[in-house]
Amino acid sequence: MKVFAIGRGQYENIGDIVLRRQLLDWVRPAGELHVYVGPSPAGYDEGLGLGPDDRVYRSLGEWYREALSAALRGRAAYVFKPGEIQLTLVGMKEHLSMLPLLVALRLRGGRAVRAGVGTRNYAAVPRALMRPSIALSDVTLWRDLTTGEYMGSGAVMPDLAFGEGADDAAVARFATDAATRRVLVVSMRGDQPDRPYPSPAWIEGVRRYAELHGLQVWAVTQVETDDARTRQLAADLGGQALTWDGTGHLAQEQRLRELYARTAMALSDRLHVVIGAFTEGAVPVGSLVAPSDKIDRHFRTIGIDDVTVDASGTSLDALVARLEALAARRAEVFGSLLEARARLRGHRDDVLQVLTGQAPPTAPRPVADPIAS
Repeated sequence: MKVFAIGRGQYENIGDIVLRRQLLDWVRPAGELHVYVGPSPAGYDEGLGLGPDDRVYRSLGEWYREALSAALRGRAAYVFKPGEIQLTLVGMKEHLSMLPLLVALRLRGGRAVRAGVGTRNYAAVPRALMRPSIALSDVTLWRDLTTGEYMGSGAVMPDLAFGEGADDAAVARFATDAATRRVLVVSMRGDQPDRPYPSPAWIEGVRRYAELHGLQVWAVTQVETDDARTRQLAADLGGQALTWDGTGHLAQEQRLRELYARTAMALSDRLHVVIGAFTEGAVPVGSLVAPSDKIDRHFRTIGIDDVTVDASGTSLDALVARLEALAARRAEVFGSLLEARARLRGHRDDVLQVLTGQAPPTAPRPVADPIAS
């Protein structure tokens, strides 16, 4: 069987690579992998973990024609790309443009899987337009409870990125290894020129917390467009900067993970910076300059509540107290990570069995239960 997937994402975003790589690893045992990556820059395909046995496509048209041909011959499966979609016509283009392929798969006994997808907004009309795509999919697994409850069908899984990083034996040790970690990581979005900067109280509160615990402050870039903000944060916090200076995608991810493995706490308004550092042993802290429930709802999906702090209006003393309270939850949060990984392994096995025809398509499951898997 041929398994078709889209590996293209934001080329400057390590988080997009992590999500796609994890899902590609899930489905690779099901058959020959055919992956569309577009005009990917040097190092991107390596970051996806693509190997010599995987078929890589630069042309979407060529990939789509091959997918349709294989589907009509009854020898294909399709895997939707994971990550965040906007419920707009532009944001939904994959879920609409793939309808002919999904119909061909359904008619000829192929399979289609949507796993690890979330929404950025909750518009009613685009949601209705997604119904045919969902109906033609054999497995639908949303990556957060809010999306699952809003879409009203399918099941909920932890975000794929929770499955990356240190192995489970190391995660079990993270519950008690705070004393060996001497770094505090910060990373903030800088892709929009008018995006608010953290308040002076936040800057001083982060510095105070780091001084109290003898931590070195590092500002880091996991999304290339954040580089200027990373340098500014490092200067204002009296810390060091790990920027993205032309290093290849996989090498940049490895540099970040090596630093995260020495990190006690990570503060960011980027979900996959927080998750990436968390999976290497840092206490996760969403640090928001603009209102958003994105980080909280993805952590709530794995049973961890209330991990965000306000980076725009909280006082210095209140921020330090909040960081102390979050640090005290170290054992709790890493226990939840181990449980999330067990759930992910169960979903991976379900997906693989459906793709290979060893199990029928999964029935819709309740989305209100965060532990259901």
